[in-house]
Amino acid sequence: MRIGIDCRTMLNPEGGELAGVGHYTTHLVGSLVKAYKKDEYVLFFDHNMPQAQIAHLAERENVRIVRFPFSQHKKYLPFGYSHVFVASVLKQQHLDVFHSPAYVIPMQYNRPSVVTVHDLAIYQHPSWFPPKQTLSRSLLVPRSIKKADKVIAVSNATKKSIRQLFKVPEERIATVYEGFTKGERVTKATKEAVKKKFGLSDDFILFVGTVEPRKNLVSLVKAFDHFMNENFQRHKGLQLIIAGGRGWKYNQIFRTIARAKWSANVRVIGYITHEEKIALLESCVFFAFPSLWEGFGLPVLEAASLGVPVLTSKVSALPEVAGDGALYARPDSVRSIQDGITTLMRSTAKRKVLATKGKEHSKQFSWVRCAKETHDVYASVVNASQK
Repeated sequence: MRIGIDCRTMLNPEGGELAGVGHYTTHLVGSLVKAYKKDEYVLFFDHNMPQAQIAHLAERENVRIVRFPFSQHKKYLPFGYSHVFVASVLKQQHLDVFHSPAYVIPMQYNRPSVVTVHDLAIYQHPSWFPPKQTLSRSLLVPRSIKKADKVIAVSNATKKSIRQLFKVPEERIATVYEGFTKGERVTKATKEAVKKKFGLSDDFILFVGTVEPRKNLVSLVKAFDHFMNENFQRHKGLQLIIAGGRGWKYNQIFRTIARAKWSANVRVIGYITHEEKIALLESCVFFAFPSLWEGFGLPVLEAASLGVPVLTSKVSALPEVAGDGALYARPDSVRSIQDGITTLMRSTAKRKVLATKGKEHSKQFSWVRCAKETHDVYASVVNASQK
C-alpha cells in the first residue's frame, strides 16, 4: 500500500514532551514504518519542520518525505491553503489511503481516507474550549468524520460520542487504543535532583496535564485543602504538585490556590521534561487526575505502567484506561475527591494493590498494537476501494 499520513502535528515545542495529537502521530508513524516495511509511507510536513527532527524517518527506504510548499504563507488564506492547496498536493502523490491523525481531512480531498478522532468534549462542553475553534467544530470536523471511509476512535467512549453526535454507522468506526512509551526508571540521584530543582518535599501528590478547566484542578485543590484541614497534624509536609503548561481559562485555578488555607503546600511547576515526569511519578505518593472528561487519558496510563497508584474519575475513557488499577472519585464532587485522597493517604495496602493492578492492566496498551490495528484499518479501506 502507498499510505499518506499528515505529520504536521509532530512539530512540537523543544525542551518538553510531545503533547496530545503530536505524541500520537509521532509514535504511531514510528511504529508503522518499522513494522510494515513492504508498504510505502508518504509523510507530509510543513516547510519549517527541522530536518534533524525527522532524519530517522527520512533515512528509511519505505518513507518519502513531502513538505507542503508555501506553508509559511498559509496565514494569509488559511482555509484555501488547508483545504484546496493541501488537497491538490495529496492528490499528486496517488495514495492508496490518506490518514489524518488530527480530526480534519481537507475538504477538496475525495480519495480513500481515514481520520482519527481523539476527543469530542468540545461538543458536549464548549465552554471548556477557546471560541476560535468554531469553524473546526461546526464544519470541518463533522464533514471529515462523515466523508472518511473509516474513523479511528482512540477509546470506546470516543466511539460512542461519534455515533451519538454524528450518526455514523458502527461498522465505519474502529476503536484503536493509543499506546504509550514506558518511561525508563531513573536513578535515586536523579529523583533527588528533580525534587530539589522544584523545591518538593518527600511526600507529595502529583498531577500532570494541561492547566485548564476540564482537568478539574479547582476541585482537586479544594479537596486537597479540605484534607489538609482535617489531617494537618499527620501530614504537615504533604504537597500537591501540579505539572503542566497553562491552557485555556487557567486564572480561576490560580485564584483557588491563592485563596486556599494550605496554598503554601500547592506548587505549580509548569511544563516538565519526560525524565522529570518519570522522576516525579516514581517519587509521588500517588497520581491524581480527577478530569471532567478525557478522550483517552494518557497520563493515567503512564502512571499506572510505572506502578504508581492512581486517583481518577469514573467518566469518559478513564475507566477503560485505568481498569481496576485506580481508585475512582466523582469529578463533580469535591468531597468525593477528598475521600479518595484520604483513602490513599491512610492505606499503604490500598496503594500497593492499585499499583499492582494498574501495572498489569497497562500491559494491554502498546504502540505496536496500535500500529497493527491502524494498519488493519488502512488495509480494509484499500480493499474496499478496489472492489
